Amino acid sequence: MKSPFLRLWGMPILLGILSGVGLVAALVADGWGDTLSWLTLGLLVVLMAWYWFRPVRR
Repeated sequence: MKSPFLRLWGMPILLGILSGVGLVAALVADGWGDTLSWLTLGLLVVLMAWYWFRPVRR
């Protein structure tokens, strides 16, 4: 069973780490870093769109 802290903050922490890795890779690295930044930041956009357009459960 997950701790209450991880149930509440696990996904926001993971998304923050992904965005940080993507932004740093875009600024610092070249070649593979560009690919990493596209993947991590693109994943965040896909997740936001998926949650935005999903049907609301009532």
